[in-house]
Amino acid sequence: MELTPYLFFNGNCLEAMTHYADILGGRVVGVFRNGDAPDPADRMPGGENLVMNMAIDFGGRQIMASDAPAPMYRQPQGLSVSIELKSADEFNRIHAGLSQGALSVAMEPAETFWAERFAMFTDRYGTPWMLGFTGAKRPS
Repeated sequence: MELTPYLFFNGNCLEAMTHYADILGGRVVGVFRNGDAPDPADRMPGGENLVMNMAIDFGGRQIMASDAPAPMYRQPQGLSVSIELKSADEFNRIHAGLSQGALSVAMEPAETFWAERFAMFTDRYGTPWMLGFTGAKRPS
């Protein structure tokens, strides 16, 4: 089994996912827009440029996403995209890129009893993130 996060956006899917690919070092693949649907009856309301499906590839692992038509979009709640980073420098770089313009911050970067660095925030696109760098606190 392979679990793949699937994110929904309010009309800015391509912008958000391109930003994530740039920050996280992935590659945007398989962008299918509303206007690409051969039968107009299969298109969602909201315009030709809405993304119906796309992905970021991280060397065999993916995050997938699409736009949701305005009346169907709901701000994510009850979940976060969690990333365990390999170094404090990587944590700082990823945090700086993803948290710029954050809609909310649940926890500023700080040391916890389980991680050398940990942060929680909702980015400018509405995606909730949890970033961690366990460092020397990695369980044995």
